[in-house]
Formats: sequence, C-alpha cells, structure tokens
Amino acid sequence: MKRVIVLFIVLYGFYSCNETSNGDGYEKIDWSTRQANIQPTDSLESGKSYLSVYSQIYSYSQHKMYNLTAMISIRNTSAKDTMYLSKVDYFDTHGTLLKTYFENPVYLTPMETLDIVINEVDIAGGTGGNFIFDWQTPKNSPEPIFEGVMTSTSGQQGLSFLTQAKRID
Repeated sequence: MKRVIVLFIVLYGFYSCNETSNGDGYEKIDWSTRQANIQPTDSLESGKSYLSVYSQIYSYSQHKMYNLTAMISIRNTSAKDTMYLSKVDYFDTHGTLLKTYFENPVYLTPMETLDIVINEVDIAGGTGGNFIFDWQTPKNSPEPIFEGVMTSTSGQQGLSFLTQAKRID
C-alpha cells in the first residue's frame, strides 16, 4: 500500500510541474533591431487599425473576473513587399495609454508575423483593452492583418477566442 501511495505522489508531482522560461514566459521582440529608415520620397500608403483585446472577462457575474493571456499577432500579408509600423499603442478599458512599443518606425519582411504577448497575470488592460496600429505599405500592396488571440487554461477548463482589427483610418 505504501508503494502505491509513493508512486501516486511521484506521478502527481511530475504531472503538476509547469515548464517555465524567462521571467515573463515569453521572448520579447527587440524592436531596436527592426528599425526602418522611411524616406519622404517613398511611395507608401498609410493606415490605422484598432484591435480590441481582453486581459480579463466576466465570469458568472460582473463581480467575478477571469484572467486571460492575449497574443497580438501582426501579419504582413504581402509576399513581396516590406510593411512598416510607425506606432503601436496599448490602452486600457478607460482609454489610458499603457504602453507605446517603440519610438522609431519598424519593418516586417514579406509574409512575416510578429507577436506581442500580454501575460495572464498582467490585467492592466482589463475587459476593454485595445491596440492602435499606425502602418504603411507600398502602393497596391495588401493591408496587414492584426489579430488578438485570448486564451486561458485553468485546471481542466480551457477558453480561447479571436478578435480581428478594424481599419479606422
């Protein structure tokens, strides 16, 4: 009987271990290595897109919150053209600017995707967080895609959903 209990404890210990990486669990983008030098003579079309993201959602009532991990996906949909981001801002539910991700324009190569991750423990965005992306593409190039994937796995329950950006300018 003792062997069964010991075996159970050992197996449970292995099962309950969580793999961790760096302090926040994700390798951050080094935006400084992606800086772009955009010339006024470059023939680029500009746009602005709005993406809703959720650090938290209501569960059972408005008094119980459920925390989520949010992955923001920035996708260059062109197979031949580089696209540029001149600004990426993150706002909370009340419209307060939480973070500006870089100071100088950055690039994405053709078909490249960059991800920004808002960790589950970072609830600053709240239930109505959002991103504003200012972007530029060469004329006749397809528009970029901005998506948010919100997920959480707690115990035996999993939750995930997707939001898509809307062009606002």
